[in-house]
Amino acid sequence: MRIAVIDGPNLNLLGEREPQIYGAVTLEEIRRSLEETARGLGVELEFHQSNHEGDLVDALHAVRQRAQAVILNAGALTHYGLSLRDAISAVRLPVIEVHLSNPDAREPFRRTSVIAPVVRGRIAGFGAHSYELALLAAVRLVDPGAGRR
Repeated sequence: MRIAVIDGPNLNLLGEREPQIYGAVTLEEIRRSLEETARGLGVELEFHQSNHEGDLVDALHAVRQRAQAVILNAGALTHYGLSLRDAISAVRLPVIEVHLSNPDAREPFRRTSVIAPVVRGRIAGFGAHSYELALLAAVRLVDPGAGRR
């Protein structure tokens, strides 16, 4: 099983960008932790990060041929990325929306997700642990019996 992890704008600055909101963990540290969890689950991961919406659309299009699910932290594109929303619909893969912070507890504009109607679910507010929870959810979506054998 292969799961794509796609990260949007400014996530390359994790660890230094507003650590009081996003924590001190870097994106690379999140990736290493996810890789370790994935190995234990027999899952392959592939990672993409871009600060540009079109690049994220291209990444989604590309992984549709080789991944069975997607973990997506769209960053601010969550709130206005309509082409990203359309790409999620087009690829017809289960996509799990991930956020380090809880958007519903922040500024009013962050409470609207244009991608929410086309993703399978949302995990938010657990810091870097949100990614691990999303990985477990993705594995179960693809193989409901995973981890129960």
